[in-house]
Amino acid sequence: MTMLKMKQGLALMMVSCFALLAACGQSSGNANSNADSGASATADAAVAPAPKEPVTIEFWYGLGGKLGDTMKEKIELFNSSQDEVTVKGIAQADYSETEQKLQAAIAAKQPPAAVLSSNMNWAKKGLFADMSDLIAADAAFNKEDFVQTFLEQGQLDGKQFFLPMYGTTQVMYYRKDALEKSGLTPDDFKTWEGLAAAATKMTVKAGGKTSFYGWEPMWGRENMMDAVFSKGGTVLSEDGKTVMIDSPEWIETWELFRKWIHEDQIMTIHSGGQGWEYWYKTIDDVMKGQAAGYIGSSGDQGDLDFNIVAAMEQPGWDGIGAGKPVASAIMAGIPAGVSEEQKAAAYKWLTFFSKTENTASWSISTGYIAVRSSALEDEEYKAFSEKNPQIKVPLMQAAHASAPFQDPTGGKINDALKIAADKVQIGNLSAEQALKEAKETAQKELDRLK
Repeated sequence: MTMLKMKQGLALMMVSCFALLAACGQSSGNANSNADSGASATADAAVAPAPKEPVTIEFWYGLGGKLGDTMKEKIELFNSSQDEVTVKGIAQADYSETEQKLQAAIAAKQPPAAVLSSNMNWAKKGLFADMSDLIAADAAFNKEDFVQTFLEQGQLDGKQFFLPMYGTTQVMYYRKDALEKSGLTPDDFKTWEGLAAAATKMTVKAGGKTSFYGWEPMWGRENMMDAVFSKGGTVLSEDGKTVMIDSPEWIETWELFRKWIHEDQIMTIHSGGQGWEYWYKTIDDVMKGQAAGYIGSSGDQGDLDFNIVAAMEQPGWDGIGAGKPVASAIMAGIPAGVSEEQKAAAYKWLTFFSKTENTASWSISTGYIAVRSSALEDEEYKAFSEKNPQIKVPLMQAAHASAPFQDPTGGKINDALKIAADKVQIGNLSAEQALKEAKETAQKELDRLK
């Protein structure tokens, strides 16, 4: 019995020891497990990727005044709407300066990722990126919703090199009190002949000098070219081989502008200055009561007080019909040579700008033409147009407008026309002489392409 009890006691002690060891082992195991878990979490935290920094891109644009401020607002809206791309806006003095600086940046191989500029000749030379692949991969890109004439202006050989940001056409702005004082209505100058007669009636002269002008065209070739197109004139012959800027439609029209400015002194222009200085001086003349009206961009609407002025379409000509001024898209592109990451970021920004609600609000703020048809159904746009009918004028004019001239010489014909316009508007040279000189220069440049 004693031996049996001893064996039972020994067995009980061994069971107790095993139980204790097991408990110790379990405790140790949990401790190690928790330690391993903590170490693992620390390791995971160490190898976890840091939040991806947004891709920062530069966007160059040549806009000033209210337009420049509105562009800044759109950039800020885009940057706050997502965290993948940050746009850094770089403002230039005007469109021309933007292109000049872009040319230098491309030569230095340091172009911005996006630019408010569209040069088809540069695109032909491979200086702009084709966006067709990005568009094809973008299920949200509704091609049919774009105003087709605007979208097509950015295409080359079926490829999309530029996207329309907004549309523009030059319309008429007039002081309502000036017309009322002279017993006139907009119906009195729906033709250029009628405008000249109305401007004569509204002009105020004292001591042989004009103190109040009946009208102010905008400096440059564009206004006078619009009037030529409305008369049926063209820059090139149908086969594209002959420069036609010395035809009767051109000479007669430009000579009238010279006469109105220099001989009759019922019109005047502001020229020169820095950037858009001449443009804003023209606007100021009308808003400050020094002129009855002017021809300006649809985009001027953001700078005008429509308690004072109203808008109407450009005139046509007696016996010919409604005017056919140019309606063109202001487009943006992606310079070639930027990285794929920058290209994708630029595309994201450009397509954001043209979303229905954004192109509609841009039109409301600036007066420029929305690039999407669906903007007309935007509730904010509809409500605004009911109270502000001037916003519809550019759209109505664009419906029967001329397409912008595509200079096959890379700008040499346009340069010749610019020089000729200065000779007529500023130098008081006869339109016939100025245009014949311009034609000689332009034809030589065109012949070089043969």
